[in-house]
Amino acid sequence: MRVRTILSWTMAVVVGAAVVPPPAAAAAAPVPPPEQSLAEFLQQTLDSLAFQEVLDLAPRTSAQAGARAAAPAPTVDKEAAPSVQRAPGAAAALAAAQPIFQQPQIDATVLELDRHGRVAGSATVLMSPQYPRGVVVPVDANLHTTGVRWRQWDDAGWYVNRGQGTIDVLPGREDAPLDYMLPYPASVLKLMVAFGVLRLVDQGVVGLDDTYRYQPTTISSLCGAASADTVRKYLDAALTQSSNNASCALIKMMWDHNAIDGLNQQFQDLGLETLRLVGTNPVNGGRWGNTITMSSLDTAKLLAIVNGGRGTLWTAPDGRRVTRNVLSASSRALFLTALGRQGFNWMLSTTNYCGRDYPAPGIPQVVADRWIGADGTVTVAGNRFGQDVRPCNAEAQVTFAHKPGWVNNSGADAGIVRSLPGEAKRHYIISVFSNLGDQYRDPGRPATPAGTVPVEYTQKFAQLGAAVDRYQAACRR
Repeated sequence: MRVRTILSWTMAVVVGAAVVPPPAAAAAAPVPPPEQSLAEFLQQTLDSLAFQEVLDLAPRTSAQAGARAAAPAPTVDKEAAPSVQRAPGAAAALAAAQPIFQQPQIDATVLELDRHGRVAGSATVLMSPQYPRGVVVPVDANLHTTGVRWRQWDDAGWYVNRGQGTIDVLPGREDAPLDYMLPYPASVLKLMVAFGVLRLVDQGVVGLDDTYRYQPTTISSLCGAASADTVRKYLDAALTQSSNNASCALIKMMWDHNAIDGLNQQFQDLGLETLRLVGTNPVNGGRWGNTITMSSLDTAKLLAIVNGGRGTLWTAPDGRRVTRNVLSASSRALFLTALGRQGFNWMLSTTNYCGRDYPAPGIPQVVADRWIGADGTVTVAGNRFGQDVRPCNAEAQVTFAHKPGWVNNSGADAGIVRSLPGEAKRHYIISVFSNLGDQYRDPGRPATPAGTVPVEYTQKFAQLGAAVDRYQAACRR
């Protein structure tokens, strides 16, 4: 284990100012000792942020949740539902808000990378009603764990079963010491989609500049109507502005080439066992439901491949060496470039809200020029953020090649952080999944400025991102 020197800081410095003082339990974290493991730091930081203090804009009673749990889970597009924060009745929802029913589900991983892009350290922490203070996942030298019984997300079951799922993601884990229900990954699933498409590109099955004509035989409210574009442009839209139409088109294209089963098998072969793009609809690429699973650890490992570290990244359970050559150099470069041009910087990083007192500053990343207008404000896919981000770009310390996701009960973000020239050196991957989507907000949150997009997540995620980044910047290299 590497020895670390941690700069003296308090959580007030890490998380930045807010319009209203944070709750007492989240106001400060103990100063870390001079030598503290990444896992200890991550667990203690998650605990100190008091995620259980968020408000629920659509609270459910136990009776209501029980009635839903008794019925079969509907086959729906989870991401087709409108944002609770943006709905016409949002003001009424705020008036009816209640404290969250129980400790939220949070699944977080940080992978530290050496100068060659190889994993030099890791930590994975789970929080749930079963583990309200957070529990560190035992992970071996190959970034693999058999210590968790992974369960599929169940919307109603989270209420009636204390956050413990009933459908196993992997067989043979009944005796694992930890039992955890994976949050639905929301649009972070588009990382799996992009990997699958680039796999077809590398195999010569499709070309990036081929035009794909998306012609669904059944129209989905998630996916939209027929369209036509190049594979390259669909990928860019899916990754940089989280286009559901583009993602549905790419999923349908993979179905057209009978590539979905092969993709899921490759995830298993690579030791990315919880990555499962399962249950989507072959006729339109939609039907994104709870059968789609991702853990923060396996997502971070997928990003380690995309990042392109040298040599063996890890050894899969079947003994095969996993290297960056799973994808070609050109596919990895395209993938990384698209993630680096991400438009929605508003969960672990909050640079799109530059200059506001709320939300708190997150990972201090630079915003891609493509989204910045002449007045310095960011607009992405019709979503206007309304803040001049140029001052934050001038002070940025890192790039953050990432993909966020959000629905009512899912908030997620995963990406690769790399220091900008002249800044404190850090290179790491951070991956966070939770059930804290746009259904939840912080107490005392200020009103959204007119004509701008509301903050979809609790600012506690930005505080987490800032804390992790400061920790990494303070490490000895």
